[in-house]
Amino acid sequence: MLGVLAATQPGVADPRVGAWTLISAQSNLEPPNRLSITPLHGGVHVVMSGESHLDFTANWSGHDSSAPGNLAFNQIELRRIDKRQAEVKEKKDGTLVATVREKISNDGNELTSTTATPGHADKITVWTRSGAKVANDLFAGEWTQDLSKTRMRQGLALKIEADGSGGIRFLSDFSYTARFDGKPYDLQNSRNDTVTLELVDAHTVDASYRRDDQVTQKDRWVVSADGQQMTLSTTGTLETGQRVSETLVFKKQ
Repeated sequence: MLGVLAATQPGVADPRVGAWTLISAQSNLEPPNRLSITPLHGGVHVVMSGESHLDFTANWSGHDSSAPGNLAFNQIELRRIDKRQAEVKEKKDGTLVATVREKISNDGNELTSTTATPGHADKITVWTRSGAKVANDLFAGEWTQDLSKTRMRQGLALKIEADGSGGIRFLSDFSYTARFDGKPYDLQNSRNDTVTLELVDAHTVDASYRRDDQVTQKDRWVVSADGQQMTLSTTGTLETGQRVSETLVFKKQ
């Protein structure tokens, strides 16, 4: 089982928070290839996505945290070793199934996980940082359409807020609250029913919209390196069956 990212002690910034991309994994399983770590009050929210998917919230209280919905384990125990290392114990109904050592490089851009399971050789997974900030911080703010860079001159305005639990609140002509975990969340005042968000890297989010259990629209949001411009590339199908494709540019206020 791939290692999970450990949290840190209260009052100490966790250098592993952010977005990561898989470099290599010594495993006979199909590993996730994207990793997102979002700080929460009292812990972190961890999402791994790819061929397989992991999603849980863990605390640095020193006690087991419940991690439902993961096949190999349902409890996580975290322990800080030093400022660049942590130990994670994965448990199934109180029984230890794996011990993971997480170590971040001196420059903070590479994360190595060594997973030990009883009766098996250790497995090593290496990740490289794909962004220094988490998406709910980078995307948060008030945005207005840059009419000088957009063919569709609609004068759209957006407001995006971190919701305090690892996700965002999106407010425009429709609204929603969602996490970057690939799960469906309800939409308000929209022709679509649900939205799912996935973190591609710290500057890029993919959104997929469904109506009547069919995908009707896909968006990719990309924030510039300086955080002042956001580009939306959208494709979709109208109720009439017409296909649409558009690119909109927004500037931060």
